Amino acid sequence: MEYLALWMFLFVCIVLIIGYPVALSLAGSALIFAGVGILFDVFDASILSALPSRLFGIVNNQTLLAVPLFVFMGAMLERSKIAENLLNAMTLLFGKLNGGLGISVIIVGMILAASTGIVGATVVTMGMLSLPTMLKRGYCPKYSSGVICATGTLGQIIPPSIALVLLGDVLSSAYQKAQLNMGIFNPKTVSVGDLFAGAVIPGLILVGLYILYTITLAILKPSSVPPLDDEEVNKLMNGESKLSIFLSALIPPLLLMCCVLGSILLGYATPTEAAAVGAVGSLILAAWQKQLTLPNLQSVMQSTVKISSMVFLILIGASLFSLVFRGFGGEELIHSVFEGIPGGVIGATIVVMLIIFFLGFILDFIEITFVVVPIVAPILLAMGLDPVWLGIMIAINLQTSFLTPPFGFALFYLRGVADKSLKTIEIYKGVVPFILIQVLLLGVLAIWPELITWLPQTIYG
Repeated sequence: MEYLALWMFLFVCIVLIIGYPVALSLAGSALIFAGVGILFDVFDASILSALPSRLFGIVNNQTLLAVPLFVFMGAMLERSKIAENLLNAMTLLFGKLNGGLGISVIIVGMILAASTGIVGATVVTMGMLSLPTMLKRGYCPKYSSGVICATGTLGQIIPPSIALVLLGDVLSSAYQKAQLNMGIFNPKTVSVGDLFAGAVIPGLILVGLYILYTITLAILKPSSVPPLDDEEVNKLMNGESKLSIFLSALIPPLLLMCCVLGSILLGYATPTEAAAVGAVGSLILAAWQKQLTLPNLQSVMQSTVKISSMVFLILIGASLFSLVFRGFGGEELIHSVFEGIPGGVIGATIVVMLIIFFLGFILDFIEITFVVVPIVAPILLAMGLDPVWLGIMIAINLQTSFLTPPFGFALFYLRGVADKSLKTIEIYKGVVPFILIQVLLLGVLAIWPELITWLPQTIYG
């Protein structure tokens, strides 16, 4: 019977590849297999009675309330010309250096990630603002497309990240379940704030590795990343002083970032409360930039409703899928497979990371978070892994799913706004070095887990 769970997982992957909506694919596949199981008397129909309480738990979850608030904040900042002002300021600072435009894109992408946390918005915005300039200045098309896609995905790991909010909620349930299975009836908890704190240092290291790669390219092949000339720099200044440009571009997003992330890390606010502060702050910034118009507000609210509805509908479908998966005994099968893997917890962790990496070629990070993580996380946590370390490792691994063809969403976003002269194969080749950098970071964090666990332990004890 338990092998039906694996067939169900394979079936839903095929359905998703064909192109059916994610939420309906998850729920529909689960109901089909549950019906077949009931028909052949290999599935207990009473298991489905737990679904209403699960759905109530989803809609009553205060942590998940941060999702629409962070989405609203990111969508509003996208329309506030924050990215354009930041890019101009960073280009003035680094533009005269070989690779300066690339470094500017990376730094702006980092600040946008810490302000918005939405991958699609960052990739599209940076693709429209910086890609034409980079190609016009003679930058290598592969590097230009690769650095824009890669920095766009920083919103996955640099807090406040919607991915970490979703992952934190899933890991919290998995961690409590693992402890109950171990006979610990007063379980500890892991929060979204813990993951935010754990992601800060790895996120900064990843940004540093991107910049190091750009500097190396500038040294070894300077013609592929040429500098700007004086005329272009003067054009960017537009008669203003460099100081005024820097202050007007940097201070607003940095203030918002400190208010949102600082309030979480210092314990003054929960992620949901901080998300509300961020949403209000984004409205203030939009008004300051004279972008708080009725059409913009309508567009932001529509985008927020669409994205939030998609996330919650997928979560409901995934909840039904995991319920049926466990009803077929799939969790016990996975547990027995992990126990048979040589190398114990290390071998099991490597296998899980490889599975998530390759699933990223065909599945979205939300699907993997809601379907795969609830299955494998309780088993790995019961083996003694630190939940914050595991969460950040999974988050960075999921970050590669935005870059890995054929279904890397960052590739699709850039392809949609890039000029037709930029070939799709150049976009695919351009992201390869950045995927390798992310894999390298996973190796570094596996060797030195303190890079993840030190800050949460220092802040929260």
